[in-house]
Amino acid sequence: MKKLVYLLVGLSVLSCSKDDDANPGPDPQPVGDTNVQDFMWQAMNLWYFWQGDVADLADDRFGTDAEYSEFLDSEDSPTAFFENRLRFVEDRFSFYSDDYTELTQNLAGISRSNGLEFGLIYDDANGNSQLDDTDPIFGVVRYVVNGSNAATADIGRGEIFVGVDGTMLNGGNYADLLFGENATYTLMMADYNGGDPVVNGKEVTLTKEEGLAENPVYIVKSFEIGADRIGYLMYNGFTNEYDEDLNDAFGSLVADGVTDLVLDLRYNSGGSVNSSRLLSSMIYGRNPNDLYLRQRWNDKIQEAFTRDDPNALDDYFATQTGAGSVINTLNLQRVYILTTGSTASASELVINGLDPYIEVIQIGTTTTGKNEFSLTMVDDPGRPGAPFIYSASRENQIDPENNWAIQPLVGRNENAVGFSDYTAGFAPEIELREDLGNMGVLGDDDEPLLARAIQEITGVSAKRSWQPERPIEAFTHNGMFTPMRNNMVLDKDIQLPPSLLERMPQQ
Repeated sequence: MKKLVYLLVGLSVLSCSKDDDANPGPDPQPVGDTNVQDFMWQAMNLWYFWQGDVADLADDRFGTDAEYSEFLDSEDSPTAFFENRLRFVEDRFSFYSDDYTELTQNLAGISRSNGLEFGLIYDDANGNSQLDDTDPIFGVVRYVVNGSNAATADIGRGEIFVGVDGTMLNGGNYADLLFGENATYTLMMADYNGGDPVVNGKEVTLTKEEGLAENPVYIVKSFEIGADRIGYLMYNGFTNEYDEDLNDAFGSLVADGVTDLVLDLRYNSGGSVNSSRLLSSMIYGRNPNDLYLRQRWNDKIQEAFTRDDPNALDDYFATQTGAGSVINTLNLQRVYILTTGSTASASELVINGLDPYIEVIQIGTTTTGKNEFSLTMVDDPGRPGAPFIYSASRENQIDPENNWAIQPLVGRNENAVGFSDYTAGFAPEIELREDLGNMGVLGDDDEPLLARAIQEITGVSAKRSWQPERPIEAFTHNGMFTPMRNNMVLDKDIQLPPSLLERMPQQ
C-alpha cells in the first residue's frame, strides 16, 4: 500500500429523477483489494472542492495505519466508497470511471456512438416528481452527428421513438435498452399525432461505432435581413481539439460583416473552460486587460495559490488560440444565446463570464446550473506539481494495476464581479420551449428559437404565435450517459505552490 496520506497533517447508483442521472456503476474490484479506494481518498483529500465539508476527508481523520486500512475496506466496491464516503451530499456532478482511457477520449470528443443525439421526455401523468419504473417515456431526435452511422440512416431531427427492439421504453428499462452494451439496436418510431406519440410501424436500426469524433462547430450561417446582418452559430460542445475550427467559424462571420450573433447552446452540455474563454473572446473582443474568470478552490489550495500572488487564479480574455492563431472577434456589445435544460457548465460559464461586459439576451429555457469545474484524476501521485492530475505524457507513470479515474469538482469560476452562485441555472429573458409539433430545421430562419431571436434583433413582429403546440423539456439526454456527461474541465497547466507540495508525503 502507498504511504498513507493521513500523515498529511500540515494541509490544513443515484436514483433516476427528472433532474439527475445515475452514474453508471463499474464492476466491483476483487475482494480485499483497496488500491482504488486509496487513490480516490488521496486525490479527494487534496483537490476536492468540498474537502473541508466531508468528515471522512479531514486531514486528521486517521490516527493509525490500521484505522485508515479499515476505512478503505468499509465499502464493498470503489463505486460505493466514492458515493457513500467521499462525495459531499450537495455534489450533483462528481463522478468516476473504471477506464481512464475511455474517459479521456470522451473529453476529446471521441466516443462509442451511433451519432444520434436525442432527448428523453417523460409525461408526468400521475403528478409524481419521481420517474417510476413503469412510466412511459419517448425520445425526440435533436440532431445527427455528421459522418456517423445515424447520418446514413433514415432518421432526422424532430422524429420520435417509443421503443427499442420491440420493447416499449419506460422509466425502468430505457437506460439498459439505449445505453447498454448492445452495439446495435432497432428503434420503434412514432408519430406526434397532436398528442401522445403513436407507433407508426417505421423501424430504424443503428450501430454504435468506436472512436466517433464529433466536431462541435455544427452550423455557421449568416442572414441579411433588411439592414441587419445576423450571424448564427450552433456549437454543441466545448472540445479544445476543435478550437481552430471555432476560430475559423468566427472568421467567416467577421468576413460576412455580422453585427448581431445568435449563439445556439441549447444542446451544449459543456467541456473545456479554456474553450469557453476563447469563444467569449471571439464574441466580446481581444481584451487581455479584462478579467474573464477567477478560480476558487478549497481553502487549503486557495490559500497556497494566493499567498504570494493575489491574482494567481485570474484568467483574462484571449488574444490568440492555443495554436497561436489570432482570435477572430466580432467585438459585440450584445449576444443572443439559445438555451435549454441541457445547456450546462462551460456553456453557462460563457453566459456568466460575458455578463459583466455585454448584454446577454437568453432565449429558451433555464440552464442546468453547473457552476463548478473539474479535473481528471488518475493514480499518478508522483506527477510534479500536480499529483494525480491526468497527463497524456505520463500514462506510463499511472499505476498499471489501477485503470480507474475520478472526475471530482475541484473549484468554481467567478466572473469579473465575483458572481458564481447559479446552481439553479440561468433563467431566460425570453422563455420559449421547443415544440414537439414544430421542431423546425436547425439553422433555418423559421426554426422557432432562432426565429424568435431574429425577431428580437430586427424588431419586426412575426405573423405567428410563440406558444408551442406541444412544449417539451427533456428530463435527460444521451450525452448524460457518456463518460463526459455535462462536465466543465479546467484544461490548463496546474502547478501547486512549493509551500504546499513540501508538506506532502513522499510516495
